[in-house]
Parts: sequence; structure tokens; C-alpha cells
Amino acid sequence: MKAATPERAALAFLVLLALCLNHSTAGATTLPDEGDCPPLGGRPGEVEIEDAAPTVIREGMVLSYSDIVLLRELIPVEIWRHRNIFFFDGMRMELGACHRRYPVSKDYSDATEQFSGQAAVDEDGNLWGYVAGVPFPPAAINSSDPDAGVQWAWNLEQRYRGAGPHGKFRITDMPSRIGGIQVYTGNFFHLRTRHRSDLVDTEFAVPGSEESLWIGGGRFDTPFDARHLAWRQMRPIKTEQKYTQSDSTFVYVPTMRKVRRSATTWIDGMFTPRYRIGGDHGGGSLAVGSNGATPTGSVSPTSALSAAITEHLDAGFTDFAIRPNAYHWRILGEREVLAPINSTRSGYPHDLDRNFGSMGLSVGSDRWEIRLAVVLEGSAKTRNEGFQYIQIYVDYQTQMPLYIITRRAKGQLVDIGIPVHRFSGDVLDYPHWPGNERAAVFDPVAAVVYHVGDGGSGWRREAYDMLSVTPPEKSMRRMISTDYLVRGH
Repeated sequence: MKAATPERAALAFLVLLALCLNHSTAGATTLPDEGDCPPLGGRPGEVEIEDAAPTVIREGMVLSYSDIVLLRELIPVEIWRHRNIFFFDGMRMELGACHRRYPVSKDYSDATEQFSGQAAVDEDGNLWGYVAGVPFPPAAINSSDPDAGVQWAWNLEQRYRGAGPHGKFRITDMPSRIGGIQVYTGNFFHLRTRHRSDLVDTEFAVPGSEESLWIGGGRFDTPFDARHLAWRQMRPIKTEQKYTQSDSTFVYVPTMRKVRRSATTWIDGMFTPRYRIGGDHGGGSLAVGSNGATPTGSVSPTSALSAAITEHLDAGFTDFAIRPNAYHWRILGEREVLAPINSTRSGYPHDLDRNFGSMGLSVGSDRWEIRLAVVLEGSAKTRNEGFQYIQIYVDYQTQMPLYIITRRAKGQLVDIGIPVHRFSGDVLDYPHWPGNERAAVFDPVAAVVYHVGDGGSGWRREAYDMLSVTPPEKSMRRMISTDYLVRGH
């Protein structure tokens, strides 16, 4: 084999530049054909060799840890640099379909068509005129437009999620220094109450949900000292035009048998109450402080300062929601990536002993698919979240998050996260929507987050019985009212 000539290298560079320009500056993007798997020509940075055969990947291939090097071009560089965390010896990765066109719920696609062109963003990234469906159809987004980034961010937040996921969860929190692994189990829900394309008769809103965009909540079953600790978070519709608007968040403290407002007045994503044991003071002290591994102090649940226990724990459900207008967005580009968008493996509560690798943060043993992702970068307008920049890989066809990466102001990595989803249309016994229509929703069944900036800690969420169909009416009443919190729900 001969080394590539300078003329061939220059030609290859021009072809690559043309492709980049086509993806980054052209108006609409053309999705690769369904089933069109990309050939892998070698590792980035290596000198290309003339006549070197590319690696051919195909659906159904099973790869081990030693084969991951073949997929380097399809994995974000941050994941690749920490591949010993996210992949492990003994894993069994199955390659799924390349660029599969997932079916879309009819009511969601109808709403997208009906209200297309009605949604708009202002100079501050606020959303106006949105009713239901995809706010900004991808084919109509010009990637060179200054508003393209924030439009994609709103598509991410308003992606189709059915009625919102609900089910059992297990969160495994792994501190890096002091303290052992903390495991929390319980029930959780994220009820979408506005912009519901399936609720045409009630003006696309859940009756009785007042002015909330969505309502989140849950209850801990374990550890014992946190049992029956329950919470509700209601995000007001005003946040679409004012990102500084606080959520209404309440926590039921079982040892007090009282509901208290959260001490954390503003968060970007989903709220999870902090609960750590610091001794036995009327049922167990609750840790208060900014560092989960080394709390700065504790309070008794029976003291007058008990509201401080409801401080937000940045673990578990942070990938469920975002305030798009709380960031300045730009599009970094588009690229083909490999991601677990449609899991075939199980975990808690069905498989209690699944192997997540030595660090407990690997979902490598699962089905991963080739997808076209829009890479967004947001610069936070407020630094309350502990990072300055967030990078999100958004699936072009489904608007699902594939990777989430955060950095500090000077570029240091903070967190690297991989959400895991499961497509309901591939689950044989998945409940149907009213009218016997099959659901077409991606359930957020798991997530792993590695805290790079905290010495190597992280957390994992498992929720493999999550469903996103409309819950029973009795459950709905509990979800939309804080009155049920006093009963531990």
C-alpha cells in the first residue's frame, strides 16, 4: 500500500470542508438514508493509507470492550477520553439500526403541522405563541440563523414525551472522597400539563393543573430514614418568557408530618430533595450544605430550621428538563454519533443485579444506534448550577438528548452524562393510548453521570418500568395537588 499523495490529501480536505459547510451553514439538513451505516476509515489524526479498506459496521454486530476502538469516530471526545468509565471489559454492545426513522405519535405530528410557523423566540430566547407539537420543525431551521441554537433548545424541551414518565426508580450516588455509596429507591413522575397534543378538547392542558407547564414529584422508599419523604415541583408557564421565575416546590417531612417549601428557590431542571443522615435527633438529622459528600452541617427534622433539608440534590432527574431561555445558545455542528436511544436491556426494578462496570457508570452492555445529532452549546445566564457551559447532543429526528456535557467558565469539564431511552413502540406489552393507538414515546429508563471535576464521583439512575401513557385518574389527582403530600405521596 502507498501513502496518500499531497494531491489526494488536498482533495480529501476539500471534500471534507464541503461536507462540513453543507452541515453547518446550509439551511435545511438532509438526514442520511435509513439503514445507511457510515464507513469508519480509521482513527482521527492518523495518516490515511491509499487503498486501505474502511471498517464496515452493520446492524446486529456485537462488540466487546476491545472493539470500542473501531467506534472512536462515533463517540464524543469527552466520552472517549473517559472510556474506562463508560465502557468495561466483559461488556456486550449490540449495534442497532443506522438512522432509523422512528414513528411519531399522530396527535403530535398533527399539532406540528397545525401550528407550524406560529411559535417564535425573541432576542432573549423567550418562547412565544407555542401551542403544541414541535415548536420549530427541523427542516425549517436555518443553522446559520442567530436563533437556530435556541430554537433547537426549545425543540429539546418540548420533545414528545406523551403524558410524561412515571414509575419506580433507583438512584445510586457515588461520592468521591468521604462517605459510602448512597442508594435511594422510590416512585417518581414528570407530568406534562401544558402543550399536550393529545388533549385537544381541553385546550392542550390537563384540567385542574392551573398555570403549570409540568409537575414533577416523587417519594423515597429507601433508605429507611428517608422513607415517605415526598415532594412536588410545579414549573409555572411564565418561565417560557421569564427564566428567573421560581418553581413552586414543596417537601413532605415524615418525621414532622408537615409540608414545607423548598429552601432551593430556583433550579434549572428537576428537583430532588437532599437527605443525608447525620445522627439521631428526632428521627435522624438531615444534611445541609453544597457538597453532598461532605455536608457542612445538619438540622433536626423537628427544629424550626427544617426547611433547609429540602435543598436540591443535583442527581437523579436533572436530564428531564431545562430552561432554554436561561442560556445563550449556538450550534457547534452536526455529526453522526453512537448512542443508547433505544435500550433492549433491563435494570431496576426488574433486574436488581445488572452489571454496570467497575465504576457503576457503564451502560455499554446494551443496544446502541447510529444517529445524526445537532450539537448545541449553551452559556448559562446564571451560575447557580455550578457550571457555565452545557453541551447537548440532540437527536435530529426525535429531538431526544443523546449526550450532556458541562464545563466551567475556563473550559474545565464538570459532568459527562449519557441518558438512556427505550422506544415504547418496540415493547410488546406497552399500554395503548385511548382509542387503542400504540404509544410512540421514548421513556427515560436510565442515565449515568460522571463528575469529572469532583475527583471521579458520579451517579446512576435506573427506572426500567417507566411508562409515559396517561396515568389513572386517581393518580392524576395526587400528582397535581400538594394536599396528598401529607400522606407521603
